[in-house]
Amino acid sequence: MDMKKRVSLELRHRSPAEVRVPAFMEVKKSKATVSRYETHVTPLVQELVLDNCRSSEGKIEGITEEFSNLELLSLINVGLTSVADIPKLDKLKKLELSDNRISGGLEVLAERLVNLTHLNLSGNKFKDISTLEPLKKLPHLKSLDLFNCEVTNLGDYRDSIFTLLPQLTYLDGYDADDCEASDSDGEADAVDDEGESEEFWEEEEDDDEDVVAEVDDDDSGDDEDGAVNGEVDSEEDDEDDDEEDDEEDDDENSSPEKGQKRKREPEDEDDDEDDE
Repeated sequence: MDMKKRVSLELRHRSPAEVRVPAFMEVKKSKATVSRYETHVTPLVQELVLDNCRSSEGKIEGITEEFSNLELLSLINVGLTSVADIPKLDKLKKLELSDNRISGGLEVLAERLVNLTHLNLSGNKFKDISTLEPLKKLPHLKSLDLFNCEVTNLGDYRDSIFTLLPQLTYLDGYDADDCEASDSDGEADAVDDEGESEEFWEEEEDDDEDVVAEVDDDDSGDDEDGAVNGEVDSEEDDEDDDEEDDEEDDDENSSPEKGQKRKREPEDEDDDEDDE
């Protein structure tokens, strides 16, 4: 498959540029429902892997500056002899060019990939240290791989490369002290690359949490009102019960107990004597 068709296939009918996508969001909490429209800026293509496809005349095809969010580009074993047609990609961090037939012309990488941190040129045709000099203009370059290139056969190869590229941390997977690169070193850059997009989505999540918090406040307010009203009602009921108990006590005190003879009052005795 040629490179242009492969690019189209990898895109899957998506645009390589940023697009604004309206997304409907609904937040449900208790009895309340909050609905609103959000507009997200979504970077669609951040990685593009075109390994083992065929380039036309050894040149890069189908990749343009529209891939503005591209962070990883892999062109392994595609028959490249030149990188002259690579577009300006300011966000690109990692470029895989192993197993091609490139022998020079790296100046274009320094001009168009200013934030490149990882470059894999293993299995290419580099013979002399001088062909790598343009990489001095890549200030963020941390990792360079030249495994299986003829230049690695030079006696002072490693020392010469670290002297030529002082910004370099790892050469062929090892640092200047022959310590192997850890997996975390490569993952750290990936985390940094995702920083801006994560912050954007975190802000959106914070907004969603604020909406949910407002709904919670409304619910809690209703509960508090119900609790206060319940306390007031219970106090009124207690007062009514106390009044009823007092009335019952008065009635009991005013009437004689069952089986007890009523005491005669002096007025009643006088009435009886008159009758006699």
